[in-house]
Amino acid sequence: MRTPLLLADLRAALERDPAATSWLEVVLCYPGFHAIVMHRFVHALWRARVPLLPRLLSQFARFLTGIEIHPGATIGPGFFIDHGMGVVIGETTEIGRDVTLYQGVTLGGTSLQRGKRHPTLEDGATIGVGAAVLGAITIGASAKIGGGSVVVKDVPPNATVVGIPGRVVAQNGVPIRAVSERPRVEMPDPEMEQIAELSARIARLERMLEERGGQDVSAAL
Repeated sequence: MRTPLLLADLRAALERDPAATSWLEVVLCYPGFHAIVMHRFVHALWRARVPLLPRLLSQFARFLTGIEIHPGATIGPGFFIDHGMGVVIGETTEIGRDVTLYQGVTLGGTSLQRGKRHPTLEDGATIGVGAAVLGAITIGASAKIGGGSVVVKDVPPNATVVGIPGRVVAQNGVPIRAVSERPRVEMPDPEMEQIAELSARIARLERMLEERGGQDVSAAL
């Protein structure tokens, strides 16, 4: 466990949370920081193939912080979990540098097969409150996932994604106009139908007048 790694995590909390007033406050009061500190230690044990203990310690960390991080998850420096309650990070998750998660985020799997089944978050990605990122997909560098979104496909770098299922609504800060997929329903218009019928009758009367030379055409009415 390298000190610069933890310093990067501490600096991330100070820089990204305006409520943080000092490094001591972060160290003592931030469950997201507590969770990542414990994960750095537990992950080292996991990589050393220490049996059972990493899982036990990760469950203890979950009990203390409300944040569940599997010991096998790989997390880069500058990681910040804001508030953090309810965050779940799966075993094969890979997280780059300077990534931010908010409370209730799930980085989960969609397969029962062993191997890579959880997301990869590239540098600078931000995942909003309550969002779920599922499967062995890639969230590109500096991408933003809106709160409550469910993402099951790759997201390009610098994109903003919202919705269920998640869709790209902005790229490089430029909004993308959504194309409406709602079916068009043609409603009947009684007034237009009556006008069309009257127009047809007038046309018939005019033809009959021309044919009969102005004779009585009341029978046509």
